[in-house]
Amino acid sequence: MRLTFLGTGASHGVPMIACPCGVCASADTRNKRLRSSALLHTDNGQTILIDAGPDFRCQMLRSQTTRLSAILLTHEHKDHTGGLDDIRAFNAFMRRPIPVYALKTTLAAVRRDYAYAFAKKKYEGMPEMTLHPIASAPFSINGTSVTPIAGLHNAMPVTGFRIGGTAYITDMNCLPPASVRRIAGCHTLVINALRQTPHPAHFSLGDALQIIREAKPAQAYLTHISHKLGLHEDVQKTLPPNVFLAYDGLTIEGIG
Repeated sequence: MRLTFLGTGASHGVPMIACPCGVCASADTRNKRLRSSALLHTDNGQTILIDAGPDFRCQMLRSQTTRLSAILLTHEHKDHTGGLDDIRAFNAFMRRPIPVYALKTTLAAVRRDYAYAFAKKKYEGMPEMTLHPIASAPFSINGTSVTPIAGLHNAMPVTGFRIGGTAYITDMNCLPPASVRRIAGCHTLVINALRQTPHPAHFSLGDALQIIREAKPAQAYLTHISHKLGLHEDVQKTLPPNVFLAYDGLTIEGIG
């Protein structure tokens, strides 16, 4: 199984529009971050996308993705759902709708925001998706078991996902003990680390490192990063030896 980071940035991306800071002006490609999304290739041939934000089209072209088995949505904010219209290209070539899995509240927002895709009378070329509500119980995507990881984004319920030995968590500032137990001992943990200082809706770097200490993964990667975290090269030097800043295009092999 392998995981590719399609985007590792927060809602503004990096560089942020109109920002003159050193991170946004950096020439290091690792500091250029599209909105957060990841692509998981499973051992049984599934290609599962986690989140489809406004950079979805660019990410699909850049990664040369030609098929999608399913989409997992962590929550309904536009930096995680704003690219769903572009699944229509996959619909055209795969000749089928794309299954989308998320909490009922998230799917309700998708149905509202993309009402034209669910209209009784649709014109040709509309995005086609089937909506599958999830809760706390594990579910299966064509034989691949997915375990939801519940958390909070301020007061909003957000879902992370564990697939095999890999857990993916973003846009959380609270991970209850039961959820920590669900990710405990995983091989690879991906977790959001927005900035150095506390934030009311996201883990800071210190918060993320604390969760990593509790869950004890073999390795961890930080994502959903803003320009306020700092330069990639500088921040990486401060991290424990098994913790890494993710960057756009990074692929992790053998995460099982």
